[in-house]
Amino acid sequence: MSFRKRGIVVPQSGGPMTGIANTSTNPTTISTSKAPPLGTRPSPLDGRLTISTGTKSLDSLLAGHSGLPLGTSVLISESGTTDFAGTLLKYYAAEGVVQGHTVHVLGVGESWGRELPGLGEGKDGEGKGKVREEEKMKIAWRYERLGEFGAGSRGSNVPQSTASKEVAFVFCHDFDLSKRLILPSPSNMHFVPLSTQSDFSFNDSDLSVSPFMKFVQHLTIQLSSASPTTIHRVVLPSLLSPAIYPAHASNSNHILQFLHALRALLRKYPTQLTTLITIPLTLYPRSAGLTRWIELLSDGVLELVPFPSSSVAAKAPSAASTVHEEPPQGMLRVHRLPIFHEKGGGGGEASGFGDDLAFTLSRRKGMVIKPFSLPPVEGDMEAQHIGLESEDGKKATKVDIEF
Repeated sequence: MSFRKRGIVVPQSGGPMTGIANTSTNPTTISTSKAPPLGTRPSPLDGRLTISTGTKSLDSLLAGHSGLPLGTSVLISESGTTDFAGTLLKYYAAEGVVQGHTVHVLGVGESWGRELPGLGEGKDGEGKGKVREEEKMKIAWRYERLGEFGAGSRGSNVPQSTASKEVAFVFCHDFDLSKRLILPSPSNMHFVPLSTQSDFSFNDSDLSVSPFMKFVQHLTIQLSSASPTTIHRVVLPSLLSPAIYPAHASNSNHILQFLHALRALLRKYPTQLTTLITIPLTLYPRSAGLTRWIELLSDGVLELVPFPSSSVAAKAPSAASTVHEEPPQGMLRVHRLPIFHEKGGGGGEASGFGDDLAFTLSRRKGMVIKPFSLPPVEGDMEAQHIGLESEDGKKATKVDIEF
């Protein structure tokens, strides 16, 4: 009875005898050779690739995927005259520029891209300390010092390279609203005008021509010609706003056909494309049928309800003095989140459906979304003292409180 070592190619009849391990059929080499695209990571629920929206609290809200899954779209509606939804769009676009993704913006010029927030400084000292700690841990775990006297030994080089690669990846960056992001010279941002723009003739525009036709053609060409590992981000700021779009853009034949075409591209390229859309609810309320159709054609629907400026100013001293936090600037309503299967949330605790969510926008922290809680009432000391008194009118002791 003969025995052979594992991984040794069995000699064929008439072929030369080789003792090289068969690495072509080794599953480990196949799985590790294909790395995910830059700026993506697998979902903890089902392993599908996700990207960051540029806002950490919004990433944690998206149905437990810890990011925006590829091949999906999110609609953010906002009431009032504020532009918190536009700030979320700028974080989303800035994150794409930093990660090297291709960003497509509809209806606005290059001036919008020059207003993207710049990278925040962060705590560099803590970051360097963490990197060194992790390298030391890996070195100790791999017994790095065993190869100290051997020049070019394998043990002294592998842990350092693997540690530096793992630590260098940042899924969501910190941005500072007081700074501006410097776009690279061969920029990956494409500003696509509407089909009715850049017409200097005095002729009346043809109302039968869709203003979104040029943008759909641009996306189709870019997606078909780009590499399969290139990530594309679509940004649609202030959809149907009269400041950007013509009056006939709100025609259901134009806007619904455009959203159907965009949804078809998301399903055709499920590993390359994501979309973030904002719409003003003051002009197009949720009670309108057109707004309902736009929500149905989006995978996720969020609504921002800012507080009036007077109420925020009134709540600021009491909340900041007791909790040492900035007062909330509005409420966030979650109408629908991308749900893929029974594991992907939508109704769980982390999804935000059961809680009242509030948001706060600051210069360094960006937009922070967290459960809304009222601050403790100040000045009502009389009611607190009455509750701590016993039946005889004396101050209650520990024996009286316990039961």
